[in-house]
Amino acid sequence: MRHTLPIAPQFYVTAPQPCPYLEGRMERKLFTALQGEGSQRLNDSLSKQGFRRSQNVLYRPACAECSACLSARVNVADFSMSRSQRRTWNRNTRLERRATSPWATEEQYNLFRRYLEHRHADGGMADMDTFEFAAMIEETPIRTRVVEYTDTETGDLVAVCLTDVLDDGVSMVYSFYDPDRPRDSLGTYLILDHIEIARENGLPHVYLGYWVPGSPKMGYKAAFTGLEIYVNGAWERMGTPEDYSAQLHPLSNDPISEQVANISLPDGKPLRAR
Repeated sequence: MRHTLPIAPQFYVTAPQPCPYLEGRMERKLFTALQGEGSQRLNDSLSKQGFRRSQNVLYRPACAECSACLSARVNVADFSMSRSQRRTWNRNTRLERRATSPWATEEQYNLFRRYLEHRHADGGMADMDTFEFAAMIEETPIRTRVVEYTDTETGDLVAVCLTDVLDDGVSMVYSFYDPDRPRDSLGTYLILDHIEIARENGLPHVYLGYWVPGSPKMGYKAAFTGLEIYVNGAWERMGTPEDYSAQLHPLSNDPISEQVANISLPDGKPLRAR
């Protein structure tokens, strides 16, 4: 029988683009393709190292002069609801959760369009058509679910989250919800319910994407107790948000070659050791 050695993934860097979180800064990403039989293990491993999934790509910020974007996750065992979050939870008891295979529907797309028009009309997704939306939902080589929330009184679909299942948690890839229900704080509720999903399945973490110090768009994540952020190659319990700031010195970040060399693959070995 012929045996073949696994091929290490190739990493690439995007061209600098305007940062969507901090005005006047340029964003650059380190990314690799997510494909083949080892996709699930690669996603599990790189998610623990600050990467995020977008369709069949894993990426992580790799800006030349800024390290503001910090991967964030909730440690479920350390989480407890604040009074405000408890009120949000109680306001949404009429919502029914349903997890399905990653399949796009017209009802989802209509809700997605309304969400973008009210919340992110000038964002990068504003022109996404039905085919691109379907690709966002359906193009996944790993364990992914679409978690839908329906109002049991009206039958309306009010929130959706594209959720990856990892070996140590769930990752909220992208979520959207009814913009005409601001009092329900649906964005907060989705995170609270995903913490409950993780608890129900014995998973220790809920991955929330990136937290950016000083960015109003990302400030809500700091309100969750048990929040951990990925700093200098390790997860640490988040302290006071004001203690973190965007680093701007050009020597703050390692060169791309060094960043890639320090990435550990599913076998536990860094790329530099290969």
